[in-house]
Amino acid sequence: MHMTFEAGSSVTLLFDFWEVHGPTGMALSVFVVLLLTVFYELLKVSRVWLGKRSEQADQSAFSPPVLSSECQGSSAALASSLSESSLAPMEQTVHIPSTTNRWCVHGVQTALHILQVVLGYMLMLCVMSYNTWIFLGVIVGSVIGYFIGFPLLDQF
Repeated sequence: MHMTFEAGSSVTLLFDFWEVHGPTGMALSVFVVLLLTVFYELLKVSRVWLGKRSEQADQSAFSPPVLSSECQGSSAALASSLSESSLAPMEQTVHIPSTTNRWCVHGVQTALHILQVVLGYMLMLCVMSYNTWIFLGVIVGSVIGYFIGFPLLDQF
């Protein structure tokens, strides 16, 4: 096994059945590794998006209701009234997200994290084949995945 980068077209990737012999097999393997890397980057984006979405839901659920300026101006007049409780503006109830919903979101985030870690280690092992073409496939896939994925965070 080589411990320096080489640009050959013969390599074994991850498993014994993934043996590459020839330029066509190498091109196909580089394309598969590139797609796996793009998926890895999009997986990172989806985890960030899911975290932002759950934080926004928690913040909006726990924010106190805002009274309009008309209601705030009339609160001084109501304070001296005997029927203050019957005339006071009704506050909206605060929606508290269910514990089940939080656990479901946390479970999805955990599953995505496990998938991201496994895929990351598989890509690392591909790079450790010390094949220049596979290495470039991982780098280009990471660039493409980042280029496609991270602008999507601003849209949601």
